[in-house]
Amino acid sequence: MPPRFRTRASIARLRRVSIGAYPLWRGRLLFLFGGICVGLAAVLMARCADAAQVGFKALVGVSPLVALVATPAGFALAALLARTVFPNSQGSGIPQVIAARHTRDPAFRHRLISLRVAFGKIVVMTLGLACGASSGREGPTVQVGAAIMAAVGRLTPDRLPGLILAGGAAGVAAAFNTPLAGIVFGIEELGRAYEPRSSGLIVAGIVAAGLTSLWLVGNYTYFGTSDVTLPLGKGWLVVVVLGAAGGFAGGVFSRLVILFARGLPGRGGRWIARHPIAFAGLCGLGVALAGLASGGSVYGTGYEEAKALLHGDSAARLDFAPLKFCATALSAISGIPGGLFAPSLAVGAGLGGMLQDVFPHVPIGALVLTGMVAYLAGVLQAPITAFVIVTEMTQDHAMMIPLMIAAVLADAASKTVCRTGLYHTLAEIMLARAAPAQDEAEIPGASARVGGNG
Repeated sequence: MPPRFRTRASIARLRRVSIGAYPLWRGRLLFLFGGICVGLAAVLMARCADAAQVGFKALVGVSPLVALVATPAGFALAALLARTVFPNSQGSGIPQVIAARHTRDPAFRHRLISLRVAFGKIVVMTLGLACGASSGREGPTVQVGAAIMAAVGRLTPDRLPGLILAGGAAGVAAAFNTPLAGIVFGIEELGRAYEPRSSGLIVAGIVAAGLTSLWLVGNYTYFGTSDVTLPLGKGWLVVVVLGAAGGFAGGVFSRLVILFARGLPGRGGRWIARHPIAFAGLCGLGVALAGLASGGSVYGTGYEEAKALLHGDSAARLDFAPLKFCATALSAISGIPGGLFAPSLAVGAGLGGMLQDVFPHVPIGALVLTGMVAYLAGVLQAPITAFVIVTEMTQDHAMMIPLMIAAVLADAASKTVCRTGLYHTLAEIMLARAAPAQDEAEIPGASARVGGNG
């Protein structure tokens, strides 16, 4: 064959290879772009949340009694916006992501994780924190991340479920600066199964989102570095005590939220169904009363209070954990957007701090870390996520084994009160109400029965 013909054949082969590789590289670039957008959204939500809490502290700084008006009014407005202007933005957003992954109805999926819902989530979540809600931004970041990746995924619809999973996992990783926890959360909680096709997407999304967050805010440890240890001995009794107590309390919290999500029986349930905005206002009033009783410590995410307890910068109040529990439960059942991660960590920190006088020989940091993991594992019923995320938040690997044990004990204790996980049960309720019956069977581990709630 003459040289000119060989050259033409080589060029033709290169053209065919290039044309075949174009869809693959286009998809990868889109995934990278989506991960960067998730990182940008996580940073934006963090700054909005911080600004909202600073604004509310300034407001109640004039007089703590201002909360008796501002918090109920803010809850009512947030619930109204979430129901009418931005439907499906209520709650943490994680159940919406789980339901979106498992529904067979594309229109329903779009309603759960559209960009409009993501925008509304940010706006109304910020409003809730600006009026004192005991909620976090990390759960909402999961829904926003999933919505962004789903928007990217419309160009590659065959990989949409994996992209939704990757977006949600990237949201957790970017919100806490915990990439390993993002991977574990994506597999253990959002997916409830290992999917080889999705693993690459999860890692790629987390890397892109994490690098974006690092570029904007720098490398940081969420709760600061901790080097506390728990030597073998009688101090390990605290692992059993907090594991059982934290898990049980987390199960009670989950069962309460699920009960209200299903609808209370009797006259009270009918009144709530007819007057959801008024009910949200009453929940806001309850949060304001809890805030007054706690000296203002139960408002917001609870990040500062938990960090101060962990590092021994403030003494543990015996009423902080129960009041934070009540404020978080009221915020969760009110119907306003807001997450549970940060408030749950704060409740767990307070629970551990309560035992300082009972176990004076155990470092306060060890008590707080164990309480955090136990209560979070009890709420999520995702023990691996609980101990991995707290370990990454503090870089305290010396506590890994006791935290693992506490998480396993807490998960078992939680299941004695609430048989199925909170987020998956809430997702099941959404699918049962809005989609064909076969959709609800798609959620692994979900069940129509939750601890006898009915």
